[in-house]
Amino acid sequence: MQSIQNAKHIFQIFADYLSQYFKTRLAYRVDFLGDLISNLVSELINLVFIVVVFTHVPLMKDWTRDEIIFIYGFFLVPYALFSMFFGFWDFNERYIIRGEMDRILTRPIHNLAQVCLESIAPDRIFGVISGLIIMGYAAIQLDLSFTWYDPFLFVGLAISGALIYGGVYTAISAISFFSDSRTGITPMIYNIQQYGRYPVDVYNKVIRFVLTYILPFAFVGVYPAAYFLRKETWYTYAAMTPVMGVIFFTIGVVVWNWGVSKYRGAGS
Repeated sequence: MQSIQNAKHIFQIFADYLSQYFKTRLAYRVDFLGDLISNLVSELINLVFIVVVFTHVPLMKDWTRDEIIFIYGFFLVPYALFSMFFGFWDFNERYIIRGEMDRILTRPIHNLAQVCLESIAPDRIFGVISGLIIMGYAAIQLDLSFTWYDPFLFVGLAISGALIYGGVYTAISAISFFSDSRTGITPMIYNIQQYGRYPVDVYNKVIRFVLTYILPFAFVGVYPAAYFLRKETWYTYAAMTPVMGVIFFTIGVVVWNWGVSKYRGAGS
């Protein structure tokens, strides 16, 4: 019962922070719109690669250009949600090497929630909007039809993808509790996650296995997007996305708590 109350308290803190942030941003609507356009332009530039590839080949393992664009748009949504709450990119440098973790551990709220709150980046919501726009464009080109419950499934799958990201990067960041090395494997993991925005059947069996069961970035892009593209072959994997989200986020929190229990302070 106490843990449920703590969770509600943490969610309320996040909700209050986001509410105040957006009230402030919307007071300056021109700046807000400018940031949105800037983010969209940045993502459109990334689409150039996909367009260039499809000027040379009409299909990519039976996937069309617009289907790949749709997958890319979906891929942006869970990543933006993850980036909004899990800013772990400088965790090792800031919290371990500089000793900020010692301060975090003296406070009553769960340490992981504190780290997330201190690095929260509400402006990453622009990535969600960009992803929706790209998906909308591709859906129009593909003449996709949706049922009344598809928006609810989309929200659930997007949140599940964000949980997968959160679990993976939480576990990766927890490695810092055992090592004070300035260099970590986060950049490598970031590069691997980019494979999730393309159909997994274009890769060999080893890479497909890794993207499905070890670093399940296929569940943040192609698998859930395949449902909306009506690719029945991948329906089972799309249905597994929420399960994988819960499993990997749980693993991330368990590894994090284990790392915290082994942490002896910046001076040790």
